[in-house]
Amino acid sequence: MNIAMLSYHTCPLAILGGKNTGGMNVYVRELTRHLGMRGVHVDVFTRSQDEHIPQVSHDLGYGNRVVHISVGPEFSMLKSELAEYIPEFARQIQAFSEKKGIRYDLIHSHYWMSGVAGKVLQESWAVPMVQMFHTLGLVKQSIARSSDEYEGQYRIDGENVVIDSADKIIAATEAEKAQLVTMYHTDGDRITIIPPGVDTCHFYPIPQDEAKEAIGIPQHDRMALFVGRIEPLKGIDTLIKAMALLKLDCGKCPHYLVIIGGDPDASPELISLEMIRLKNLCHELGLDDMVIFLGKRGQDTLPYYYSAAEVLVIPSHYESFGMVALEAMACGTSVIASEVGGLAYLIKEGETGFFVPSGDPETLAGCLTKLFLDDELRKSIGKQAAEYARNYDWLNITDKVIQLYEEVTK
Repeated sequence: MNIAMLSYHTCPLAILGGKNTGGMNVYVRELTRHLGMRGVHVDVFTRSQDEHIPQVSHDLGYGNRVVHISVGPEFSMLKSELAEYIPEFARQIQAFSEKKGIRYDLIHSHYWMSGVAGKVLQESWAVPMVQMFHTLGLVKQSIARSSDEYEGQYRIDGENVVIDSADKIIAATEAEKAQLVTMYHTDGDRITIIPPGVDTCHFYPIPQDEAKEAIGIPQHDRMALFVGRIEPLKGIDTLIKAMALLKLDCGKCPHYLVIIGGDPDASPELISLEMIRLKNLCHELGLDDMVIFLGKRGQDTLPYYYSAAEVLVIPSHYESFGMVALEAMACGTSVIASEVGGLAYLIKEGETGFFVPSGDPETLAGCLTKLFLDDELRKSIGKQAAEYARNYDWLNITDKVIQLYEEVTK
């Protein structure tokens, strides 16, 4: 079986923590790699953002490739600007297919812009298309906290076009399926729920002292960890305020916060407004020595950060699934998260982690204190989390995806 995997606006090989890099990158990369292990050939098509990168990369293994398509300027662009290059993206994929003499049996597109390109290819190749949105525009609109986060109508229109065209839609959770049905009037029979997976051969519990030594973390300090994009919807300001509340009672235990994501050392012209806002907030609250912005980190180092931390915190106002929570759980790390989106389905309250209301630093501070000080509770939660995460092993998830592929290609 030959699959054309479309990831238009972001490359699965990109380092995590940038503006357009996150769970979707991990999903596309790991699914493609595990499909290769099953003998399924996949070409991942993505827009080139660097003219110095070769067009075809085999970094995904098992003969599966990333194909960088050169359309528009070869650097990062706003999503609103990227939309105009989608038709050319589809045409370039067609040209690649013809030149290489490859016939694809199915298109699997990710995010709505890939789906728009997929519709063109679906009609040209007369093959089925499977779509996964990862995030939905109308949902993000409903919880947007500023005009910068409000999704344009062009995205909503695009999502509706893709919904009408896709043969099957993969939803990560029951909540996402319900959103597609109620907000987009999607036929529920065309939606299959398959959650993202985790590579338990890569993410597994590492002894905390070993993990701390590997990444240079002081052994006696207690570390809270955030991993993700630096944007307002992630609620990082709530976490910083919670750390300030803990500082008022710092006699209980030494502690600090490590934030992985974004580019804290970017030039004044390139640094994001949210990064500036968060750094200013730390300074105002007297946390310059307690909050460490590490910037982007590769997947190879993340298991050490998860295992070194007492707790991973996801204070988001919206998460379609929350893959970093699953990765941390697989490493035996307790998770505190907002009960939003997929997180509400992934975490079991009091068993594999804890929920706190989004935007509530006082409750978050109390939960952090409890996990910092109660070693037995923390170890018990971490052990149960690691066991639970094994249910999401990519080996199991890939089987479900292949089953769906076989269903739509009959």
